[in-house]
Amino acid sequence: MTRPPAGWPGRRLRWVPSLALLAIGALGATVAVGVAGTGSRSTGSPVTAPGAPAPPLAGRSLTGAPVDLAAFRGRVVLVNLFASWCGPCRDELPLLVAAQRRWASRDLQVLGLAVRDGEAAIRALLAETGAVELTVVPDPTGATAVSWGAFGVPETFLVDAQGRIADRTSGPVTAGWLDRRLTRLLGAP
Repeated sequence: MTRPPAGWPGRRLRWVPSLALLAIGALGATVAVGVAGTGSRSTGSPVTAPGAPAPPLAGRSLTGAPVDLAAFRGRVVLVNLFASWCGPCRDELPLLVAAQRRWASRDLQVLGLAVRDGEAAIRALLAETGAVELTVVPDPTGATAVSWGAFGVPETFLVDAQGRIADRTSGPVTAGWLDRRLTRLLGAP
């Protein structure tokens, strides 16, 4: 039987902790990507998981009018987190305007939460995308978005007439997603 060179077991054992840390780090990254990639679309943060009461959302709109989510109790509210610097947000704003118009007779209210953005940039984005009619509350520090358990922008939450989270999705919404979810909550337009 051949013996390993002198000092070999010591060198091999010095690598074991490093390899173990590398493996644990890779496993942690895989789990984190899996949670962010799938869990956020279906359940998200426990704070805003379907069935949980919607967190507070209050402030002044871009027009200066007071806005309070609690005042919309009895209506379905679509809360969309967006930013002017977000390309997918820009693409979905016209869909949100169309949803507001389509379901207005069924008492849908669309509220935009402009995350970590300046008012001039928000106004420019709304004008550029034809979304000036949306009610938008600036969230310059992102504190409200964090209290909603948001993962980023865009992110959309549906709040039912009782003030509970009915659904949420991370990433841009599609017309199909809006149609399915809003028809389930409001009936056909």
